[in-house]
Amino acid sequence: MTVQSRIAPSLSVAFPDSALAIFDAAYPDRPVKLNHGLVGHDLLTLDALALLAERMPATSVEYNLGKLPLGVRAEDTPTNGLTLGETIRTIESNGSWAVLKNVEQDAAYAALLDAALAELEPIVARSTGPMLHREAFIFLSSPGSVTPFHMDPEHNILLQMQGEKTMTVFPAHDALTVPPEQSEHFHGGGHRNLLWSDDFAGRGTAITLYPGDAIHVPVKAPHFVQNGPAVSISLSITWRSERSVAEGELHSFNALLRRRGLPTIGVSAKPEGQWIKRLLYRVMRKLGV
Repeated sequence: MTVQSRIAPSLSVAFPDSALAIFDAAYPDRPVKLNHGLVGHDLLTLDALALLAERMPATSVEYNLGKLPLGVRAEDTPTNGLTLGETIRTIESNGSWAVLKNVEQDAAYAALLDAALAELEPIVARSTGPMLHREAFIFLSSPGSVTPFHMDPEHNILLQMQGEKTMTVFPAHDALTVPPEQSEHFHGGGHRNLLWSDDFAGRGTAITLYPGDAIHVPVKAPHFVQNGPAVSISLSITWRSERSVAEGELHSFNALLRRRGLPTIGVSAKPEGQWIKRLLYRVMRKLGV
């Protein structure tokens, strides 16, 4: 479904050369703080986002009360009793969190995403190949909101537009925070939220973002977010790669093997090169073995 925008984009340079150099040194495995030039963009004001939210499909929005435990289960997440439009327009006082998913459904937001990713594409292509499944998400948070401990399957850069938030990022591929069975469940369609233990606290790095800041979050690097004392608006620009797709296939292969009582395989730092195992998984899945 295409959502037509009534707001004309005013595109500007997303990332200065200094940010691109920092990103180049960190991608794809290290979280790193960057800066960007999209603060004040016409498409990213509260009013513009409320209009966008009201014309998006219901399947592309998610919102709930914002002050949550770090380890809340998806089924235990409380609603706020408001419509999405009400949630966004009164987010300063209603204690909520909202996300608009796949805003590239809207032509203007698609252009904004394409312009930002075009600046990153040469760096990404050298390391992990073509950008696949390019998507954008917008997060709105009331003061003091918490985004629980979770991980995401995409390469991600989060750009802070308004307010401040602190993201605590944990190493990807750490079996203590994300056991192999959890990765297998996740790639099989399980929820992004993870179980939290206070034993994890010292393993994360807290990075505070102010308007004009951004952060690169590697694929499946667990993280949680604490919002500051004002309304926060953030834009997340994401993509997949052959590497992230391969990792998902291999964890899904392990899930298949584990269900049958067979030994699981190791997933390397560059899983895109594990062609034989990936091909075997695809054959077994196709045959329904």
